[in-house]
Amino acid sequence: MLTATRVRAPSSLQWISLFTAAFLVLPTAYIVYVAMTAAPAVWARLWSTRIPELLGNTLSLALGVALITLVLGVSLAWITVRYDFPGRRIWEWALALPLAMPTYVLAYVYAHLLGMGGPTEQWWQLLFGHEARLPSPQSFPGVTMIMALDTFPFVYLLVRSALQNLNVSFEEVARACGVSPWATLRRVTLPLIRPAIAAGLALVILYVISDFGAVSLLRYQTLTYAVYQQMTSRYDHTAASILSLLLVVMAIIFLVTERWFRQRSRFYQTSGRYRRSTRQHAGPLGTALITSYVVLVFGAAFGIPAAMLIQWSVEAISQGALDTRFLGFIWNSGFLAALAACGAVIIGLPLAYLASRRPSRLNIACLQAAYAGYALPGPVAALAVLVLFTHFAPALYGTVVVLIIAYILHFLPVGLQSMEPALQQVTPNVEEVARTLGCTTHQSLWRVTLPLVRNGFVAAWVLMFLQTMKELPATLLLRPVGFDTLAIRVWLEASEEYYQLAAPAALLIVILSLPALMLLVSKDWRGEAQKGVT
Repeated sequence: MLTATRVRAPSSLQWISLFTAAFLVLPTAYIVYVAMTAAPAVWARLWSTRIPELLGNTLSLALGVALITLVLGVSLAWITVRYDFPGRRIWEWALALPLAMPTYVLAYVYAHLLGMGGPTEQWWQLLFGHEARLPSPQSFPGVTMIMALDTFPFVYLLVRSALQNLNVSFEEVARACGVSPWATLRRVTLPLIRPAIAAGLALVILYVISDFGAVSLLRYQTLTYAVYQQMTSRYDHTAASILSLLLVVMAIIFLVTERWFRQRSRFYQTSGRYRRSTRQHAGPLGTALITSYVVLVFGAAFGIPAAMLIQWSVEAISQGALDTRFLGFIWNSGFLAALAACGAVIIGLPLAYLASRRPSRLNIACLQAAYAGYALPGPVAALAVLVLFTHFAPALYGTVVVLIIAYILHFLPVGLQSMEPALQQVTPNVEEVARTLGCTTHQSLWRVTLPLVRNGFVAAWVLMFLQTMKELPATLLLRPVGFDTLAIRVWLEASEEYYQLAAPAALLIVILSLPALMLLVSKDWRGEAQKGVT
């Protein structure tokens, strides 16, 4: 007698995740379609003229920045978590401040300081003669260092959170078995925090390959900058789509690699044996070395640029450059960033939850689809969103709704890199206990899981808010007529080398980002609710 096999119907969360992923992947699908249907002559022309150079520049820049951020982020996180030294509490949050500094602001500040005839070169020539020259900030080392100084907090914050959550009992067991401190670091500590390192580096690499502001101001030829040139100078959307397809392929390779590292490093911490590490007291020599290192990195990444912005802003304000229009710029920037961050957290929740708790091929594919928008350059992502809305929702054309959706599409992966690890560090046993006590899946998610991962979700919201506040290319192309943000004002003035006039708007971006950063770094990422449960 044959028995019918009962097929489990998809849950409401799975339907929401599927429709969300389909919507998020539409712009990328449009770019792929345009690129794959392009004439072979267009492909041949690009391969013979531009693509080899652009690929080499983009890959070398991404890998160079990733290497520097790996060293800076891991070392600074280790110092602030494992050592006690004067001013440690201040440096813990101060080292996150570069996230408030847009890369294009950092680029134009260092273009002035290190450029030909700038203050640094004048000082250098006084020491070594009039023929002495400094490396140009528009060279590969200059662009790499500028972008690394702006992006190392991605690695620093995630690794710092992982080190704070780390159960030091694992290290103590290794030491009790006779393992040396360096071997314990290599064989125990680093493998346990490897998911955070991989997530931070993935954010850095995706940010670098899709960055537009810094590379355009420094005239460094990458795929993203070439895409913008094709769209605005030559109006060649087909060539722009072909170059964008290469970026998508690069992003997929990096994301698959990061996923492989994370899957090899999944673990849950137990409650009974959990212990935090105790900070070591640095002696006089150690304190001097640590403080010098931290001050050097902070000064280069935030202190010097902020001082220049303040100086230029004072000069611009004395000339009457700051008027009532800036109130509108502030409102536009903050309101859009907050709405986009809230929308991204709501949309990303079912994607991250299902990929963590029910890692089927479908759920993993839905999560990976959400990363598609981050691989697209801002101009092309904006163009794809605009085309989709003009075809399917023309009534929304020219409104901020299109702009907010473009923000969510582009920056949702930033939040997912924090939301998914937060869910993975909460053992599914607590949800199973809740369901045995009569809670439905939705009730256990709302009453048990979300309170345990709220700190990770706050981090996701803050990271997306900061990124949206600084976003430039999509805003340039999609903003309604007469709708300017602080980032737009910075770009309009800095692109013409009116650094003093650009400084007030740039400084306001930094100031508005500070409360969100304070919230981000002031959290104890393990949380009181999570202690004793995970």
